[in-house]
Amino acid sequence: MTWATIPEMVLSAADRFGAAEAVVDGELRLTFTELVGRVRTAAGAFAQAGVGKGDRVAIWAPNSAEWIIAAFGLLTAGGVLVPVNTRYKAEEANDILTRSGAKMVLVQEGFLGQSYEGVTAVPAVDIKSGFLDTGTPLEKPVVVDGEEIADILFTSGTTGRPKGVMMNHAQTLRLYEEWCNQADLREGDRYLIVNPFFHNFGYKAGIVAALIRGATIVPMAVLEMDRLLALIERERITMLPGPPTLYHSLLAAQGDADLSSLRCAVTGSADIPVELIRRMKEELPFRSIMTGYGLTEAGTATASRPGDSFEDIATTVGKACDGVEVSIATDGEVLIRGYTVMQGYLDDPVATAETIDADGWLHTGDLGTLDERGYLRIVGRKKDMFIVGGFNAYPAEIEGFLLEHPSVAQAAVIGVPDERLGEVGRAFVVRRGPVTEEELITWSRGKMAGFKVPRSVEFLESLPLNASGKVMKDQLR
Repeated sequence: MTWATIPEMVLSAADRFGAAEAVVDGELRLTFTELVGRVRTAAGAFAQAGVGKGDRVAIWAPNSAEWIIAAFGLLTAGGVLVPVNTRYKAEEANDILTRSGAKMVLVQEGFLGQSYEGVTAVPAVDIKSGFLDTGTPLEKPVVVDGEEIADILFTSGTTGRPKGVMMNHAQTLRLYEEWCNQADLREGDRYLIVNPFFHNFGYKAGIVAALIRGATIVPMAVLEMDRLLALIERERITMLPGPPTLYHSLLAAQGDADLSSLRCAVTGSADIPVELIRRMKEELPFRSIMTGYGLTEAGTATASRPGDSFEDIATTVGKACDGVEVSIATDGEVLIRGYTVMQGYLDDPVATAETIDADGWLHTGDLGTLDERGYLRIVGRKKDMFIVGGFNAYPAEIEGFLLEHPSVAQAAVIGVPDERLGEVGRAFVVRRGPVTEEELITWSRGKMAGFKVPRSVEFLESLPLNASGKVMKDQLR
């Protein structure tokens, strides 16, 4: 089955799957026919609000049925989706709303205690307010060309400023149809999506994949293990992707919950303990475990294959997806080339040219090795990024926030191992005034998303610098 655009695929789900359950969100249960009806109505609401072809609209809200309806309603109306990280504070979100040129933003008042009074960049509409139900249904998608930009997902770079990654409809449809095959996602599966919808893992490997295949989507806004176990049991969940921390928690918390319905797991990380994969296979009912490697700029680039050993699944990230090439540069950097590579960074041709070379290779900033079978192993990060419970954290961005504190003269951040989250940030700070570790951490929580906040602070008289004045982070480690 080939579709030109994401909304064409989504709207066809009514014909393909009809009365089967599409979304289960708390008390709300929607069939595919009902979901498509609500998407068409939402498309009409966006059109009546003045959103047309190419207009950008942001969604800054947690996983929910409304997020799904809003996203695909927007795309059906011809708009471009700009998902915003729910952990962001108003200052961080305003920057993205401004630079994306968003016409409006949909928010969920009160989520994680967040108030949206600080959103000044664009008009904000509560996603639960009924706005999505106010439109005259649109019958056909406005955009019919798969080469048109569908979404702009923001990612942070080494400069610390998030960059907007532009992807088109055709890329997403081709890649995530293949992802369904590798992950063994089937029609009738029941897919519990804990990965955030603002991220590729939740949005594309989650909602888009489920609608391609005809799987029931069960969104989860916040990971709470008691509720997760109850949902698996009540909804007979078969598909449960997530970061390694999810499965660590599941093994620890399972108790006497009935998890027998679970069939497929999908995870990804630079280093997953072989023991974790073995325990997932032996102590949980999973019959299929896939691992993969991807980034916002290229989606899922590699994936493990059915039948791979525990060791392959744990220590490699599989091999290149169809139509994707993976290569290792002379300095060890992982390079990716193929149809999945982004259309570029929004309004940033310089950064785009720095990232995608003249031969079309995307420079990932990760360091890796390829074995003779083409399996990729990630061995480190060229750009110092570290991953906190599945979220990418960029030292330069965190350092920029710390320098806003009046008592901080210099700051350097590195990732350090953490048993639960994989890695967390540690800040090294040269003071210009009195401040304690506890005060700086508490202040940081008000300035940046929780996963970015350093868990520890060490105060130094000076930072180790090289001849050109750059901090030598290897000495801090």
